[in-house]
Amino acid sequence: MPQMNKGGKFIFGKSQIQHDLSVCFPTQAVAEYNAGAEGKVFLFTGSKVTGGFCVTRKGLLEPSKLGHILTDNPNLQNYHTAEGEFVPYKGRSYCWVSISENGVIKLNQEMMKFLDLQIGMELLSIRSSNIAFTMGARGILLEKSYSYSGTIEKY
Repeated sequence: MPQMNKGGKFIFGKSQIQHDLSVCFPTQAVAEYNAGAEGKVFLFTGSKVTGGFCVTRKGLLEPSKLGHILTDNPNLQNYHTAEGEFVPYKGRSYCWVSISENGVIKLNQEMMKFLDLQIGMELLSIRSSNIAFTMGARGILLEKSYSYSGTIEKY
């Protein structure tokens, strides 16, 4: 799906949190960020307005201007923290999870509680930057998506 309004954020689609706590990312987001390439992705807390979480991978984050997130947290950088264990750093929290080649991750109950998510929630997949995409749980973009007259792919 393109932008919902002229000059607005690009929306990849919507993903629903399944009963087994899995989330399937939109195909276009997975392809654009090559999300499944490393078998693991980093999640970090979304903004106060959008909630949810952002998704990136080591190959995008490490060489970027935000690479210090990993170099300052070597246990996170080297996947030595437990899968899904959030590490606080400069106002956000970061963890890593396994991802399938086609873009499916599995959350756990602790992550769900930490991120204030529930089974059945729809997450709006939004292009955030060239480093990460957002899986937004609330906010104006998600609200607008319910009345959008075009097609929003669901995953």
